Amino acid sequence: MLGTRESIAKKIAWISVWSNILLTIGKMVIGWFAHSDAVFADGIHSAADVFASVIVLLVIKIANKPADKEHPYGHGKAEVIVSGIVGILLFLVAIYIVYEGIAGFFHPIETPNMLAMWVAIFSFIFKDFLYRSSMKVAKANNSKAIEAIALDHKADIVASFAAAAGVLLSILGDKLGLDILLYGDKVASIFVAILIFKISKEMLSEAFNILLERNIDVETLQDFVSIISEFQEVKRIDKIRARDHGHYILVDLRISIDHDKTIKEGHDLSHEIKHSLMSKYDNIQEVLIHLNPYYSQEEKQD
Repeated sequence: MLGTRESIAKKIAWISVWSNILLTIGKMVIGWFAHSDAVFADGIHSAADVFASVIVLLVIKIANKPADKEHPYGHGKAEVIVSGIVGILLFLVAIYIVYEGIAGFFHPIETPNMLAMWVAIFSFIFKDFLYRSSMKVAKANNSKAIEAIALDHKADIVASFAAAAGVLLSILGDKLGLDILLYGDKVASIFVAILIFKISKEMLSEAFNILLERNIDVETLQDFVSIISEFQEVKRIDKIRARDHGHYILVDLRISIDHDKTIKEGHDLSHEIKHSLMSKYDNIQEVLIHLNPYYSQEEKQD
């Protein structure tokens, strides 16, 4: 299972590396010679994607290692760290693109070549395909690393669309004699940066919350409670918490059962609850259950 998951993640990462290398060269070269800041900025983003994909390749093997003595909870958070690094990288790229876009307003405007728009459109179509396929694999394998690659592709989709629109506006401005439209390419490059910043913020926020071991979403946690409550032997759920550990979840549970139950009965019940949770949620790696004695009101009065 782990071997398959690791090989799939590597395949997605390598596809991302080679596609982004080609797009980086194409967009930066054509963006430069076709005088399009937006397409050139999009090329810089693709270059960052290459770096991000290489990081994922380096960490995938670590993230899929089983738990050991030094890391009893496994190595899943390695993927979360990758997601955070990619988020930081995208944030820095966004700042650079904004700086270059604003600086462009203070230099003579050169109308972009139509070729720049066609390159941006090709990038948009190609990245949309990569995003959909990568996100499908990420969800199927519950992989934060592959999801980070998919979100990178998503940033490229919106960036390429904005770049194509910016180039088109600049060309129309030149043809129609509307000077204000000549700045379309510059504005598009800044818009690209804003979109990249938004995605980087989402990635950093998720990585930060997982590293701080925030509880999983309320809906999933409530579903856990519903599953546990189906066991009549459980008199009360005293405490439940679950934390995301990358591509798997760790659950901590405290329940009360009748005080006169034997150790074996308590053990068997814990095993059944654990099996029930893990059979429904295949991303649960471990369920730790603590048993408390339960006394009815009459027994307490006695």
